[in-house]
Amino acid sequence: MTSTAPSRRRGLALIAVAIVLTALNLRTAVTSVGPVLEEIEDGLGISSGLAGVITTMPVLCFALIGFTGPALSAHYRDAHVLAGALVAMTGGLALRSAAGGFPLFLTGTALAMVGGALGNVLLPGLVKRYFPTRTGPLVGAYSTAMGLGATLGAVGSQPLADATGSWRWALVVWAVPALVAAGVWLALPASPGVSRDSHTAVRMRALVHSPTALALTAFFGVQALQAYVVIGWSAQYLRDSGMSAATAGLLLGLNSLVGLPLSAVIPSLVVRPPLQRPLLAVFVACYVAGWVGLWTAPTTVPWLWMTLIAVGMGTFSMVLTLIGLRARTPETVAALSTVSQGWGYVIAGAGPLLVGVLRGVTGSYTGMFVIVLTGVAVLSVAGWVATRQTFVDDEVERSVPGWSPAGRCSDVLETAGVEPPASAQVTPDGGSPRG
Repeated sequence: MTSTAPSRRRGLALIAVAIVLTALNLRTAVTSVGPVLEEIEDGLGISSGLAGVITTMPVLCFALIGFTGPALSAHYRDAHVLAGALVAMTGGLALRSAAGGFPLFLTGTALAMVGGALGNVLLPGLVKRYFPTRTGPLVGAYSTAMGLGATLGAVGSQPLADATGSWRWALVVWAVPALVAAGVWLALPASPGVSRDSHTAVRMRALVHSPTALALTAFFGVQALQAYVVIGWSAQYLRDSGMSAATAGLLLGLNSLVGLPLSAVIPSLVVRPPLQRPLLAVFVACYVAGWVGLWTAPTTVPWLWMTLIAVGMGTFSMVLTLIGLRARTPETVAALSTVSQGWGYVIAGAGPLLVGVLRGVTGSYTGMFVIVLTGVAVLSVAGWVATRQTFVDDEVERSVPGWSPAGRCSDVLETAGVEPPASAQVTPDGGSPRG
């Protein structure tokens, strides 16, 4: 064992902590809105259609801001990119909680989503870069942390609003963990002698030639559409069906809570190819049963419907894991993550917006259920294609002569800023040395 081994282990442990803490903050700014959406509508004096814009805004920000992730990562330390993003999130959460009108609320929301957007697209690549032999456990850890943050935001918002007498406190409190996570990234020391020249961004446009990349994009988009309809509208739907605000918030929290143990387990199952399609079938069946039950009998065992939908939402952990499995190098994972999540969130953004518009026009939630059940059908087809055992790198190379993913055969993995640099080699067959 060399003298640098303990420092390397400490550095990697700190990166793992930073990744998990970042994931904890990726959804709090989103899930904290749904339970107090009615209070926000009243406080800002806005219509149901504009409320739909509020629920869609985070998804659109994830799409637009996320595309900047690889370029920023190629020019600056990963630690600085994510720390800056989390500081921006902190400022945005404070701004929107103080907003007196709709434009300022949207501005604060967009700023708050910087942390979520960059974290979304960069974390899968960071896991591949620093923990290439531990993809399942690390994805499980950070997706569980993401689910925990989502649960805290969903369950805590209404009680906080009731206790403080204002929905504004229910939104701003989530700035504290974002600032803590930013501090951890800033605590990572710079690595001497590490050059950004070795950290190359893969050309994302070429991924259009990969059927697997397109399938992952559709898969990610429709599963995110399901999630953001749940986050943005299920609590309000339950309230309109006759439930109290507190009960509706608890059911939304239950939906997030059920997903926590699933987030920890699913990635370790998805890395086993024979289990991928059976898991997909289970998720699709649970989605259908949950949505149909919620539509036809919202006040009859609503906990069961929300639980079934939560199991279906295990597709999120599944697609995050598949993104890491379907690319050979960290650079290609980063590009695939950006494309699939960026365009995926464009697809997802249509969901909650259309729900708000259709609810305002028709006065009912029928449109919401048509949208989500159609999405489940698309999810099953895209998921079937995405679970083929292939690499997007190989598909692109067959279609684009001369295209080569960065560091294909011997990739020295640069750290986010630990001393000394941690390294691993990616072999031509996509494997990674163990031990």
